[in-house]
Amino acid sequence: GDPLPPRSEDGMAIYARWQRDLLLADFAGLCRYAAANRTLSPATSGRIVFIGDSITEAWLAGQPDFFTGDRIDRGISGQTTTQMLARFRADVVELQPRVVHIMAGTNDIAGNIGATSLDRIEANIRTMVDLAEAHGIAVVIGSVLPARQFNWRPEIASVAPIAALNVRLRALAAERNLVFADYYAALDDGEQGLAKVHAEDGVHPTEAGYAVMRPITERALASAAGKVS
Repeated sequence: GDPLPPRSEDGMAIYARWQRDLLLADFAGLCRYAAANRTLSPATSGRIVFIGDSITEAWLAGQPDFFTGDRIDRGISGQTTTQMLARFRADVVELQPRVVHIMAGTNDIAGNIGATSLDRIEANIRTMVDLAEAHGIAVVIGSVLPARQFNWRPEIASVAPIAALNVRLRALAAERNLVFADYYAALDDGEQGLAKVHAEDGVHPTEAGYAVMRPITERALASAAGKVS
């Protein structure tokens, strides 16, 4: 509940320490939405759950009017696909949505919980898809957003792995007849990054950035809902 520290070297150090402590206390983030999940009303036939990292978590604050009509935000800042997979049953399956929107991979590439590979990231997302489909939940896979650099991991070369992961995610969607929401193409500033108007820090969308994403999301959700019998 504390406010985020300022975007400075000291502020990032505070944030990094908090993230390390959080990993030890609740690696998967299962506590984050436990109380909210218990108090949810029964699912409507149009329930949609968004699972992801800070880009998803901040979406609710950036566009609160988007999360109406039984749309539920279950993003957690800093999370990787490994952590999302570990909480997928609690934060998606047990909420009984018609559609799940999965947008993940940024923090894997940034190495937030250590080194990984594109194979492992794809495998985690495939397993989330398996779980969703086993429970009759349609899937939208959101592309990873462009980023020339991660300000919390400036030593990481982000451009090539983001592009490569998006190729894999598009192919996975085609293979499994899922809906692919291509935010990368809409937000790329022409230099494989995000314009300042769309993301002041080059990673996290501003209200203007979410406004670009919104119609893409709406089309993807409508398409996915049509796939559920």
